[in-house]
Amino acid sequence: MDQKHYERRVAARAARSPVFKNCIAAFFFGGGICALGQGLSFLYRALGVPHRTAAALVTASLIFLAALLTGLGVFDKLARIAGAGTLVPVTGFANSVVSPALDTKNEGLVLGVGAKIFTVAGPVLLFGTLAGCIYGVIYAVFYGFFL
Repeated sequence: MDQKHYERRVAARAARSPVFKNCIAAFFFGGGICALGQGLSFLYRALGVPHRTAAALVTASLIFLAALLTGLGVFDKLARIAGAGTLVPVTGFANSVVSPALDTKNEGLVLGVGAKIFTVAGPVLLFGTLAGCIYGVIYAVFYGFFL
């Protein structure tokens, strides 16, 4: 059996992904997470917290909730339904840090959790920092010299 014939057979038997349903679920769950963040912002502001501090508290609250739900095993079940909707940056990042920590906790704090906690989030940090540096250089070249 050649490669093309094999690929045709696999494609014919593979289950079709419900793309439209997945997009709708991601839209509503992601929007729900964002709405929760906005609601927390309104709550913190109503309690008299300054705007910048309220923004930091919202971020910390969403990270805490995502980490807690990951630890309880709820986040993964929710992500199966919501798909990409749970990858709203803060909650997805919190999940990507907590999951490897939970998976490797039996290997010890140093060689398990400490060594492998950023296996998923590490590339995000690296390339996010690199992209920020590149953007800063481009900004400085095009706008910094003309100010």
